[in-house]
Amino acid sequence: MFIKKQLFLFGPLVFFALVHGLFSQQNLPEKISDQTDILRKALQTRAIAYKLTEPQEVEQIFGQPQKEIKRKDGGMDVLEMIYPHLEFLFGKYRNDKKGVFTLLHISMNKKEIDIGQNEKLVLRNNDDLKKLNPIEGLQNVSLRKVDLSHESAWLATMPFDSRTEWPAADSLPAGFDPHRLLEAGKNPGLGIRSLHAQGITGRGVGLAVIDQPLLLDNEEYAERLVRYDATGMAGIPPQMHGSPIAAVAVGKDLGVAPDAALSWFAVPMWEKDNAGYIRALRMIFALNELLPLDEMIRVVSISDGRFAVKKHFSQWRTVLKEAEERGIFVVTCDTSTWRFGTLSRIEGADPDLAESYQIGKYSLPDDVIRIPAGNKTLAGHSGPGVYFYDREGGRSWAAPYLAGLAALALQVNPQIRPQQIKALLLKTAVLTSAGAVVNPTGFIKGVKEILK
Repeated sequence: MFIKKQLFLFGPLVFFALVHGLFSQQNLPEKISDQTDILRKALQTRAIAYKLTEPQEVEQIFGQPQKEIKRKDGGMDVLEMIYPHLEFLFGKYRNDKKGVFTLLHISMNKKEIDIGQNEKLVLRNNDDLKKLNPIEGLQNVSLRKVDLSHESAWLATMPFDSRTEWPAADSLPAGFDPHRLLEAGKNPGLGIRSLHAQGITGRGVGLAVIDQPLLLDNEEYAERLVRYDATGMAGIPPQMHGSPIAAVAVGKDLGVAPDAALSWFAVPMWEKDNAGYIRALRMIFALNELLPLDEMIRVVSISDGRFAVKKHFSQWRTVLKEAEERGIFVVTCDTSTWRFGTLSRIEGADPDLAESYQIGKYSLPDDVIRIPAGNKTLAGHSGPGVYFYDREGGRSWAAPYLAGLAALALQVNPQIRPQQIKALLLKTAVLTSAGAVVNPTGFIKGVKEILK
């Protein structure tokens, strides 16, 4: 492992010039000791830096690689540059049309070198801004050395979190206040908190999520987590997908149903197989045979879709039908069964008004209802008190919002059936310029009227 203490012996540009002169393509370092020394200095001066260095910058130092390999890895395009003894791996998100390849890993003789993957990303100058992507954005990034005063349009596309370090006020756009945005984004919106004030919080209702491994101790939902099953998932760390979903459903400040009891079933969502979902639902059926009425799991949220293209689809349809027959409301992101889309809150507008939302990125023209998801604060997976502000939002955050509303309905009327919940959500939606917007207060009013 190389020591990453930043000595700043000389600036990165000067370093590039020196190294390029000493080691031109006709005089490349071949000995591992030479490569080690050059790499160490480049890391110390941050001429080579995690997520900031592009392939051509490595070429300036080490010359042309012996071999380049391009491949796909999940949602990323990957580039490997291979030298004697050294391998550099770069990546960029495929959906980021303006994205550039940036450094993710270095290995020497097949042994990975620590280049700061687990540390705060400290930008060196404004040129580094283009290296960032709108998926991870400014999360755990230090911007203290850059001037953002003329970057308001760019900032409006970038998520950030409670660990982001900002420059001084005079280096930020006029009126841009990330701390205010983070706090305002915690409101679940559309009158949800007015329902909480009436005692309608999901108390006495079990809500389950079937998703990826979860960070268990996030302060938003840790006290609501009553059971956690991660069968077959040993050694897989918490994934980013889980914490936002848990917080939207039952978070103490962010959640739609903050007093619902959360059960979590971790499954390998990255596999094209419905087996994990089937197993989890059958576990829920078995649990409900043993639990008292006020602890039974009545709502299940699954932020996944396209089940028809995965293995065991016929069994999935069977277990889904059985869940409904057992009175369990299951909400997924499968557009073949329910075409709901997303909304993005207009920053500065009242989050409790339906008119304060515009059509979100993940919406379709024939959406039957749309749910707040963008410009929203969510729980992070990297620490107990980490929150992040999500610009785009996604259908993954809409599903637990609907699940939370179902939990509120079941608290008010434990006899309400899944199809009644869905029908009422659609019937009570408010039509705005952004389409049919979910209407929590109108929905609960409709639930109460069923009791009369």
